[in-house]
Amino acid sequence: MTSVQLEIQLIASLVAIACAIPGVFLVLRRMALITDAISHAILPGIVVGFLITHDISSPILILLAALTGVLTVMLVAFIQKTGLVKEDTAIGLVFPALFSLGVILIAQNANDVHLDIDAVLLGELAFAPFDRLMIGGVDYGPKSLWVIGSILLVTLGLLLAFFKELKVSTFDVGLASALGFSPVIIHYGLMTMSSITIVGAFDAVGAILVIALMIAPAATAYLLTKDLKKMLVLSILFGVFAAITGYWLAHSLDASIAGSITTVLGVIFLLVFLVAPKTGILSVLYKQKQQKIEVMLLTFLLHLKNHTEEEERHVNHLTEHINWQQVKAEEVLSLALKNNMISVNNNVVSLTKKGNKFTTSAIDYITDNKGEAIEEMKDDFFLFRG
Repeated sequence: MTSVQLEIQLIASLVAIACAIPGVFLVLRRMALITDAISHAILPGIVVGFLITHDISSPILILLAALTGVLTVMLVAFIQKTGLVKEDTAIGLVFPALFSLGVILIAQNANDVHLDIDAVLLGELAFAPFDRLMIGGVDYGPKSLWVIGSILLVTLGLLLAFFKELKVSTFDVGLASALGFSPVIIHYGLMTMSSITIVGAFDAVGAILVIALMIAPAATAYLLTKDLKKMLVLSILFGVFAAITGYWLAHSLDASIAGSITTVLGVIFLLVFLVAPKTGILSVLYKQKQQKIEVMLLTFLLHLKNHTEEEERHVNHLTEHINWQQVKAEEVLSLALKNNMISVNNNVVSLTKKGNKFTTSAIDYITDNKGEAIEEMKDDFFLFRG
């Protein structure tokens, strides 16, 4: 591995960590789309900063771009509060207008400057190591590494200092106000840090990858846990893994690094979306199947409790009179036997003591808790646990 390859992966990893932290709070606050808005709307701030300093690496660009990001959030909030349009519509109105303003400013005042669509949207990590920080003839490494590293240190410091305030205001604005926190200040502080992070990663990785690194890892982590600290850790791990894996994927395919990292993020999200233990599609489908069998089991047990005649309790009754398919009937019988709810003698089914108690308790539970699932009943009687 060459030093350039190492620097590219390090820059990508630091960007992933810096984006993951505010990204978690944006996802929890249901403000994921604002990331896209900020990443495009900060263009006028960058252009104005360049026109003032004539230096695309000037920190004034980051400051003005961050202020433009905050302005974007304020405009969206103002339009939304009128009640005439919803938040997504407000975002769709604000960021194209500001982005277009930035494009016009470039066309009118900086048409001969390398501030084009590659810098604005796509970025190219492969070039980041060649833009070096030189002080007194000494090479201190890529500028992007220092910029995003500094932003990450500030972000981590603010997270540690205001974690409680961020957590409370994210989940309960009313409680935050009652405790003396200002949700408005915390909100705009978060937006400011998000804007600064986006601008800091702008030149190295481009807006598209910044959006992906802010939202995809956080959204993936949210499918796995509802614990904020765990969500932050998982989001960072997913981001760093995608950054490193995406780089080597791009290296092997001779493809775009940013595109490869985004693709890896998409694949990770898809896998978790399918197989997450509690929220994954496959888990949900399995639970739905279990619930159907539970309903059938309860129906069958109630039938046994209400009928003493043998012909009504015969195994064949399941398929002949209750009109269940053979496979369903076998599943219900197997579940009832596994949980010691029934006994079968000469193909005649009878309730056991446990089955009779379960059925009686189920009737009482359903009567007292109409419309509620029998989750407590399942725990008491070990349903589906064998």
